[in-house]
Amino acid sequence: MSDTNLRLHGTAPFRAAVIHGGPGAAGEMAPVARRLSRSIGVLEPLQTAMSVEGQVEELRQVLVEHAQIPAVLIGFSWGAWLSLLVAAQYPELAGKLILVSSGPFTESHAAQIHARRLERLDAGEKVEYEAAARGLADSAAADRAELFETLGRLAAKADAYAPVDEVDDHGDVRMDRRIYSAVWEEAKVMRRSGELLRRARLVKCPVVAIHGDADPHPAEGVAEPLSAAVANFHFEMQARCGHKPWLERHAKEEFHRLLLAEVEGWQEMIGVS
Repeated sequence: MSDTNLRLHGTAPFRAAVIHGGPGAAGEMAPVARRLSRSIGVLEPLQTAMSVEGQVEELRQVLVEHAQIPAVLIGFSWGAWLSLLVAAQYPELAGKLILVSSGPFTESHAAQIHARRLERLDAGEKVEYEAAARGLADSAAADRAELFETLGRLAAKADAYAPVDEVDDHGDVRMDRRIYSAVWEEAKVMRRSGELLRRARLVKCPVVAIHGDADPHPAEGVAEPLSAAVANFHFEMQARCGHKPWLERHAKEEFHRLLLAEVEGWQEMIGVS
């Protein structure tokens, strides 16, 4: 990863890093980084590697070269999994994990996402969503970029509960379909095989998960598996909140308050003010 794929928020030392989702949704965590940087230096790496292990190594390199180790890793959606994988493989790098709207860790819970999203779309949107999903599953489809855009747009609508209108809260997102396709296929296999949870059991640092009660990604698919796998784990549910808490009208301020409290609590624990 080059320095052009790393944004710095606030001033050194950089004791926190925000890890975007997708995979391939570079820039979506910028609003969170900007808000948090009022209190702590924040790294915002823009992942570019085309494999799970490549992204693990990419994030490791950023932390080693730019962060004050150990750092608090704030991972959103796919970024929650990536943060966990880095903490499992390189425990010296992670002082705390904050998993925001993590994907579920079991296949049975993941299977619920599609139906939950469809419930939030109107009849025409449901047809459009399912057609795009079928098209992307067909490797011979010629209009994959258009199908990907359609699926992403409708999923984002379904994932939100009461979204804000402020443009600054959305950040400058650069979605890369190639990264998504390559990395997500590997990640799904890791979940299906149980490898993802096996690695979660290797995490030694404190872990907190923050999840919206209106997120189509089932909260129990995060809370239940991680409660069993991680020794120091707790779960925070946010009311009237969809998949992106910082974009939710009713939840955004409470989310930022909770995030800062978790970061400051960790700094107090390690004796840093």
